[in-house]
Amino acid sequence: MFKLIKQALIVMATLTIIPVANASEMKSVSVESHAAPMQPIMIQGPMPIEAEYFASLLTDVRMEQAGNAKFYIGNLNGYPIVVAQTSKGLENTAAATAVGIERYRPRAIISQGTSGGHDPSLQVGDIVLGKRSVNSNNFKTPKLAAGEGSDSMNWIPMDIMASEESAGEGDAAVDAEKIRYYMGNSELLASAHAVKSTYTRGKVVEGTIGSGNFWNNEIDRMTWLHTNFGTSVEEMETSSAAMIADAYGIPFLGVRVLSNNLTNNGKYDPSTAADCQKFVKEIILHYISTL
Repeated sequence: MFKLIKQALIVMATLTIIPVANASEMKSVSVESHAAPMQPIMIQGPMPIEAEYFASLLTDVRMEQAGNAKFYIGNLNGYPIVVAQTSKGLENTAAATAVGIERYRPRAIISQGTSGGHDPSLQVGDIVLGKRSVNSNNFKTPKLAAGEGSDSMNWIPMDIMASEESAGEGDAAVDAEKIRYYMGNSELLASAHAVKSTYTRGKVVEGTIGSGNFWNNEIDRMTWLHTNFGTSVEEMETSSAAMIADAYGIPFLGVRVLSNNLTNNGKYDPSTAADCQKFVKEIILHYISTL
């Protein structure tokens, strides 16, 4: 027994002792946690002439469709952009805005395109930045008996977002008799002002964008809206997109170029649509640089 123990001790003494390496001497690889993915910016244009130029600026583009809307998803200078061709009108635009927000989770939305002028001081090619937008179709008519006709100059503004009780008579109904304005996002407005010198076709001003499923050709009606609602231009989309963006808490701005202005005989010019999109590109690039 003693002999076996002695042999074991001899064997152990001859073994090479391998030191344990320090952690700093071991090979390793560190895997960083992923950064949050960049949220895209959504650019809206109702018709092909108002959306396809901007879509052509994107790289790695794919197209998706939902209802009447087309979404071009790609990158502008490496930043994710969604161009939404919403189709014309309040309903199409509201639906496209909600679908776009749910699908793509944008950090900001710019609704842009052409418009008709209400302000005689604005010329074809001028751009209006939507300091505010308003639905210029929301009205309640005064009570008139049969044979008393209709007078749109006496229609009363109606706030469709007023309380549920406002549908009836009395004080609650009167509370809904007001104009609701959606204000443009201050950061997006600041970016637009920062690059307005890049736009050379006309001037860039702040104003009120009036939206409605209506095509006004009556100068007196345009003047009435300009005087009472403060509208600079009219079109069919911005206020509905602003309403949905507000419901989701998404920063929003409307940008509209005058393609015609009946109040001063400004003739329709479709080339203004591409010029507006070029200017919106400059807004986006500046806005991205501030993030």
